[in-house]
Amino acid sequence: MQQILNRRWTSLAAGALVLLLAACASPSHRAPVEERAVGAPAKPAATPSPTTAASTTPEGKLPAGSENAGKPGYYTVKPGDTLIRVALENGQSWRDLVKWNGLENPNLIEVGQVLRVVAPGVDAAGVNARPVSSAKVETKPLDGKPAAAAASAASAAASAAAPAQSTAPAVAAAKEGDDEPQFGWPAAGGILTGFDEVKNKGLAFAGKAGDAVLAAADGRVMYAGSGLRGYGNMIIIKHNATYLTAYAHNQTLLVKEDQPVRKGQKIAEMGSSDADQVKLHFEVRKQGKPIDPAKLLPAR
Repeated sequence: MQQILNRRWTSLAAGALVLLLAACASPSHRAPVEERAVGAPAKPAATPSPTTAASTTPEGKLPAGSENAGKPGYYTVKPGDTLIRVALENGQSWRDLVKWNGLENPNLIEVGQVLRVVAPGVDAAGVNARPVSSAKVETKPLDGKPAAAAASAASAAASAAAPAQSTAPAVAAAKEGDDEPQFGWPAAGGILTGFDEVKNKGLAFAGKAGDAVLAAADGRVMYAGSGLRGYGNMIIIKHNATYLTAYAHNQTLLVKEDQPVRKGQKIAEMGSSDADQVKLHFEVRKQGKPIDPAKLLPAR
């Protein structure tokens, strides 16, 4: 019996050896790979969807209006800018900037944003001074007094507060044509601080709280408020397409935006808002650039 079993195991082993040798002699099978001719370009990678690209690189989005950067008549917003400051620096009304740039919220401008600061259709390189269209001065006060009484009171206040020399012609020599405003003194007090293009962009006038602040020339109020840091309660008057004047640190404002005013009209009361003492800070700006008011004011 043992011999029979041995013969069977020997036969099975021989059969397995034959099968193994047959497998080694047959062609081998490689793992599947992509066949590519030598030098053929690789398949391009899948393009990311726009949503994915935007979500991973939000910093790549260009600020509004960036295609106009550096062009005449446009301004690029810098850190610390507000729309009111941009308007002042460019001699424009902030309301016009809102309209020209289609701004939904004037309090939201971003660094790098490019704003139009010259009216559409106007040649920024050749803006000529044009008188502000004058309308009848609004005599109705903000507190709602009857117009006749208000006109009388305003006239009396302006006469009492105006400098003694106001009876003489308050005329500055016209140096650049007939459109240059005829500036007068905005306050009766003496000058505390002279003009400095960097440190003090205007003149500081002495006085006491409640003293009259007068419009230096005919024009229209383009701003009345306290939205510009460092100026307190301020009024900005636009006299023509070239000149505007600013009156800062008031305690009371007596005019409102878009109101026409006349030279010598009382527009505010002197104060110390956002200042270390009672004073009037007075600026004259030519196409947004501050210039020395003393060179334009008449002799006292």
